[in-house]
Amino acid sequence: MFEEILNNKKSISVIGLGYVGLPIALEFSKKVHVIGFDINKEKINLIKNHIDPSKELTASDFENTNIEFTHNFEDLKKADFHIIAVPTPIDKHNLPDLKPLFSATEFVGKILKKGDYIVYESTVYPGCTEEECVPILEKNSGLNYIKDFKVGFSPERINPGDKKHSLATITKITSGCDSEAAENIAKIYEIIVKAGVYRANSIKVAEAAKIIENTQRDVNIALMNEFSMIFNMMNINTYDVLEAANTKWNFLNFKPGLVGGHCIGVDPYYLSYKAKQIGYHAKMIESGRSLNDSMGAYVAQNTLKLLINNDKDILKSKILVLGITFKENVADIRNSKVIDIINELKSYKINFDVFDMCASSEEVKKEYDIQLINDYSDKKYDAVIIAVNHDNFLNFDENYFQKLLNNDGIIIDIKGIYQHKINNLTYWSL
Repeated sequence: MFEEILNNKKSISVIGLGYVGLPIALEFSKKVHVIGFDINKEKINLIKNHIDPSKELTASDFENTNIEFTHNFEDLKKADFHIIAVPTPIDKHNLPDLKPLFSATEFVGKILKKGDYIVYESTVYPGCTEEECVPILEKNSGLNYIKDFKVGFSPERINPGDKKHSLATITKITSGCDSEAAENIAKIYEIIVKAGVYRANSIKVAEAAKIIENTQRDVNIALMNEFSMIFNMMNINTYDVLEAANTKWNFLNFKPGLVGGHCIGVDPYYLSYKAKQIGYHAKMIESGRSLNDSMGAYVAQNTLKLLINNDKDILKSKILVLGITFKENVADIRNSKVIDIINELKSYKINFDVFDMCASSEEVKKEYDIQLINDYSDKKYDAVIIAVNHDNFLNFDENYFQKLLNNDGIIIDIKGIYQHKINNLTYWSL
């Protein structure tokens, strides 16, 4: 398979052209022939015009590529090595929502032929690939696993908005259903991954490695959030404490904050779900997830307390929320925990505006039924919540906020970017 891919005798397909799939497709297409597939016709039309719907790539990233974009799954028949990179979100009950993954697997199963490879990049719980996806492939293709087709798992490690750690510069974990598949898959990824490939000794190990990367971060951030709550009650600045503690060589430099998005805020639920299936209650994982999920409401409640302390009538107060994406300098609003702040404000019938130059007004309206404002320079507020530390929000000074705020105005700085820079206004951070 490796030799034929390299010599353009066989092709690679990438199913799902989101923030993970599109960079993979384009990177491979600089070396070999690629078919990029997505069910969303509008997305395909944008991509054909060298526009990335995720706003992560530029037009130049599409240059010098050998790629065919399509929304017709019949075109996948022309490929022999299929990479599935579709979203694996959670539902409203925080349970794995595998519908996109199973749907993509059915598509591939229907066009599968003897000798084909399927590699999953979508984050799942250990065992999902072989226990859930392989039977779908067999059913829809009429072929036999391992004998007729090979399967592998290579978890995505792309960090949205991060230009330093790209697909080519992050070590890639690969795995396969047998030794032949494992080696072929590793060598094919080595075509594009300059940082090298780590060969996991099984598909389950690769699945588990991915799921604990983000679960570890989630639990550590939850601990920082709990520290922040304790120190807030003691009138101690959390960031001062962290700065002091970080002088020790082995202190882990995590920081408090909102934990959302489609990785850290989701993956732990996949692992705890699987743990329950095998009879184990993942106490630390679920506790950390619960604490992190409560932080939006916690921020909103502390904002209201400060308004009351400053003799503000909260029903007549107006709050400006700066940022609604799930992290800084990205357009992605999926699973943003800023919405938890906003929903808590709504529950108290507080007036608010939301501004974010990175997010799409149409997407925010569709996803959250919130209308972003285009400008706030001519308005006055009683509190400003800096919810996302976009670059555009990093260089204000106290005079800027004083002009923006009414008397006794309040700054809520979730990430602590203005600590020790605000002296004459009420200031609070995690």
